[in-house]
Amino acid sequence: MSLKDSATEIRKGEHLDAAAVEAFAREALPDLEGSMRLSQFPRGHSNLTYLLCFDNRELVLRRPPFGTKAKSAHDMSREYRILSALKDVFPYSPEPIAYSDDESIMECPFYLMERIQGIIPRRDFPPELAFSPRQVRELFEKLLKVQLKLHTIVYRKIGLDNFGKPEGYVRRQVEGWSKRYRAARTPDAPDCEAVMGWLQDHMPSDSKNPGVIHNDFKLDNVVLDPEDPLKVIGVLDWEMATVGDPLMDLGSSLGYWVEAADPPEMQAIRFLPTNAKGAPTRRELFDLYGKLSGSKPDQFEFYYCFGLFRLAVIAQQIYYRYYHGQTRDERFKMFVMAVAVLEQAAARTIERGA
Repeated sequence: MSLKDSATEIRKGEHLDAAAVEAFAREALPDLEGSMRLSQFPRGHSNLTYLLCFDNRELVLRRPPFGTKAKSAHDMSREYRILSALKDVFPYSPEPIAYSDDESIMECPFYLMERIQGIIPRRDFPPELAFSPRQVRELFEKLLKVQLKLHTIVYRKIGLDNFGKPEGYVRRQVEGWSKRYRAARTPDAPDCEAVMGWLQDHMPSDSKNPGVIHNDFKLDNVVLDPEDPLKVIGVLDWEMATVGDPLMDLGSSLGYWVEAADPPEMQAIRFLPTNAKGAPTRRELFDLYGKLSGSKPDQFEFYYCFGLFRLAVIAQQIYYRYYHGQTRDERFKMFVMAVAVLEQAAARTIERGA
């Protein structure tokens, strides 16, 4: 059985105009051969990702979800721009091919990029990989190093000097995610007011070394080499990338980091194999980042709490679409329970920090 990530049939309600898409692809790449076969990658909870197979090439199409509410979180032109800027300095980002906002092709902007074939780990490592505890730790440390490599890119040299606003970044993030949560809250979701208030009161000062940040950097947005699964060969899903505080990016990553010692309700919402034997703890990752970067970061509780809350907002925004009938994807039905678990984890973190 192949461990490579693969596409399947397109979900109901998420079909594209295949003829229009094929015509656009052939205009962008006149050397495409054979008829196009269109399928969809089944994973992911935000932007939709499709596979375009031709006889001599495979392409990936990215578009916003149907029934989008938070349009600012699905800016295809922004995603295409960051990939265009990174392609010569960050070898892990996929090469962008073509962008379009032509409504005669699709009712929304979209773009094409190269496909990076490889292994994308999900909730658990595939048994075929049989990683030892030492290898698990090695992989996660390599992942952290790739994230740090992104953060240390001199963004002004690659045309991203006006891509984000580093000044006041932390404040805008806390206030922005709080606003988004209140706007997306449904009657069955927790109010999260205590968490939002604590984050507002404990914000660190602006980073002295802002950088390019991914804002959703985690293992299932990474592609591993099928020939050497301990080697990272790609980083995907750049929809929330910007220029800002690298520690906020690290905090967002830690929000996904469920440890083996975490309570059962946290294990139930785990998306990644971060509880595998040998995996570093959240605190160990935070300290290792400081060692590798030559900095001495503090306020671990703030960054982790922010990561938890941010993830709760994302889950709530997705659930909002399901609650209001904007998507039929049954995967989203239970997301409101994840919001409650994340809110409780943030409250425990605040208590420990106090």
